[in-house]
Amino acid sequence: MGIGTGIALFVIGAILAFAVNVDLGGVIDLALIGYILMGAGVVVFLISLVLMLRRRQSTATTRTAVDPASGEQVTRSTRDTNDPLV
Repeated sequence: MGIGTGIALFVIGAILAFAVNVDLGGVIDLALIGYILMGAGVVVFLISLVLMLRRRQSTATTRTAVDPASGEQVTRSTRDTNDPLV
């Protein structure tokens, strides 16, 4: 959801900065608002990307031991995923 929001902010900002040519009497500069929205879109996109990549990290552990009673080799595998609490 965050990646789409970042892209949408960037596109809306680009439209305001480059495609809209309206003079509002100096009260509001639409090009500046467009540049601000483009910057915010890039920041939201990058933060969402970092959080998504961080969420997918996992750790796999494999342990091998010999059972003293039977002499069999026992292999135990565990996988730990570092999902955020939210």
